[in-house]
Amino acid sequence: MNYISTRNKSLSVSSAEAIKKGLSDDGGLFVPSSMPSLSGSEIESLVNLGYIERAKYVLKKFLTDFTDEELKKCVSSAYGNNKFGEGDVVPLHKLSDNASVLELWHGPTCAFKDVALQILPHFLTAAMRKTGESKEIVILVATSGDTGKAALEGFKDVEGTRIAVFYPNDGVSDIQKLQMVTQSGKNVFVSSINGNFDDAQTGVKTIFTDDNAKKELFENNFILSSANSINWGRLVPQIVYYVSAYCDLLKNGEISMGDKINVCVPTGNFGNILAAYYAKKMGVPIAKLICASNRNDVLTDFIRTGEYNKNRKFYTTISPSMDILISSNLERLLFDISGGDDELIKNLMNKLSADGKYTLNDVMKARVSELFYGGCCDDNETKAQIADTFKKYGYTIDTHTAVAVNVYEKYVSETGDKTKTVIASTASPFKFGDSVLTALGESIDGKDDFELLDALCGKSKMPIPKSLEELKNKEQRFNGTCEKSDMLDEIKKFLNI
Repeated sequence: MNYISTRNKSLSVSSAEAIKKGLSDDGGLFVPSSMPSLSGSEIESLVNLGYIERAKYVLKKFLTDFTDEELKKCVSSAYGNNKFGEGDVVPLHKLSDNASVLELWHGPTCAFKDVALQILPHFLTAAMRKTGESKEIVILVATSGDTGKAALEGFKDVEGTRIAVFYPNDGVSDIQKLQMVTQSGKNVFVSSINGNFDDAQTGVKTIFTDDNAKKELFENNFILSSANSINWGRLVPQIVYYVSAYCDLLKNGEISMGDKINVCVPTGNFGNILAAYYAKKMGVPIAKLICASNRNDVLTDFIRTGEYNKNRKFYTTISPSMDILISSNLERLLFDISGGDDELIKNLMNKLSADGKYTLNDVMKARVSELFYGGCCDDNETKAQIADTFKKYGYTIDTHTAVAVNVYEKYVSETGDKTKTVIASTASPFKFGDSVLTALGESIDGKDDFELLDALCGKSKMPIPKSLEELKNKEQRFNGTCEKSDMLDEIKKFLNI
């Protein structure tokens, strides 16, 4: 299977080339030239297999130029050796009769990004070999909190790679910041920027499309690639856990083969919910895709009106990984529902760049409304949801998962739809301990980050993740801040150019 650009479908590359490049030269995103299918009998054949076997089966359908042995090595290296704890890689927790929580945060950095970013370095090194690449790859990442640490952890000391991560100075939690600035590894660099996540993301995309910058890097034996979900190698592993969740519902007797489910995802950059959309396209019986936003509700308005408009106030919230006004992966959805109209997509993205907004035609607007439900909640509702979920179910959720649970409950109240639903839980509550404890009525006054971990452990009866507990004694290596206009200069300094 080859991959084409959302802005030029005549451009066609192998999956290895798409993963190596990350972003198409024309600024478009790589998408499969056709969507592979997954039949009911195939899904049933996966029910009694473990996550590693399920992942190999699904990924083979997309990465057809990877050999079975290469895929086996990638998947086993990512998900084996108890990297995600001793239980299931992505366990499904039954919350109520109709809702189950897909816990995606049992990896080394306690966030859902681990599921993709533990395997991406293995994809990338295999892709380098397959394409005969001899230059060193520079992974360039903008992060709203979780992607940065997960990418750093995945790529640290991986031969033939270096990684530079930029995060908004005041837009991540204290624990998220600590995770990044204490990162070990000889090939890593971290800097905050004066601005929000959209500024960081725009800065990264500008560098990717800067011909002079790429030429200078190339002449110094470097090429750029991405670990953000604009890279297909980041997105494709996320499809697997929606397939796996359906298999687990079958295995647990919650549904019968063919029964439809809904999926609810706390959404910022649109990658995680897009993976669920692709699982649906493959054949997983998914009915409604529930898109949950925090106060930065650009996606809610888009789904309800057909207009995407980032010209609005940006809010810093207690669910910072969703504090985004430019959802990059939405471009892939638009390409698909437009029937692969690359000229239309190019025009829409140009309008977004020039005017900060665009409006869908009636056909595409109707298709979005048919597929998705959009809802949002503010910080007060988020905290109330954490408290309510704990009171009702004795279950502790983080701020992002709380947004999803809140919007799911609004959806049910509004529609009366009692379809079994999988709610994506994207981070451990310990990553946002101050907000979670406050929501649960506990005082945080005078407590440092590690005292907060202890307090949440006592309240929730959940063990503190080892990787977070160990932060206490780690050296802070990266304390620099730059302007978004200086990001390229910082990268060049890191690379000694």
